[in-house]
Amino acid sequence: MEDAQMPRIVFVTGIGTGVGKTLVSSIVCECLHADYWKPVQSGFEGPTDSEVVSGLLEGGCARVLPETYRLKNPLSPHHAARIDGVRIDPRAIMEDFRQHASRGNPLVIEGAGGLLVPLNEKTLFADLIREMGIPVILVTVPYLGSINHSLLTASLLRERGIPSLGWVFNRSDGIYDQDIARWSSLPALISLPPGDPVQPSWIRSMATRLTTALSIKKPEAIPLYG
Repeated sequence: MEDAQMPRIVFVTGIGTGVGKTLVSSIVCECLHADYWKPVQSGFEGPTDSEVVSGLLEGGCARVLPETYRLKNPLSPHHAARIDGVRIDPRAIMEDFRQHASRGNPLVIEGAGGLLVPLNEKTLFADLIREMGIPVILVTVPYLGSINHSLLTASLLRERGIPSLGWVFNRSDGIYDQDIARWSSLPALISLPPGDPVQPSWIRSMATRLTTALSIKKPEAIPLYG
């Protein structure tokens, strides 16, 4: 296998809420030595996602960029924005994106929920990612129904013409990882075991594994559906 060029800008999304996108974003940041950016933060009574990433990266806050929108309630962004009396404008996010991208540093962008989470009455996260023109890393976690949700997410990416670097399997039991990769025709990058203590040294260890996975061109899988 030949080496593939490492990506410079990556969008981390998942099959839903609570699957571990922030944890995986930390690992990808460490892997790429990248800045971190969460364009829309919904809810900030506890630690925000940016604060969590800052605590997990040895580089600290210098590598974490400010959110474009900070919304009070932990709800879907479009609904949280309504309560706060604002409207999320994708143009404002894209303006920040272009500024961050122009810095020349690798950049990891974390979404909210999944691809079809609405930003406003017209725009979904999938629309935003497509306009950015960058690849995604997909995060999934095992639960009853997660295979269906994973394959639906992969199908939507293909439908929207959004490239994907592959899957990160969080809290993996190892049972369906290769099945999801094969059925979705997307590479299995790394599997994160359940129960491991999450701290900077663990993040570095997982980042080393992810670096190896991203540096190798994988043969495309043969889809078993569609």
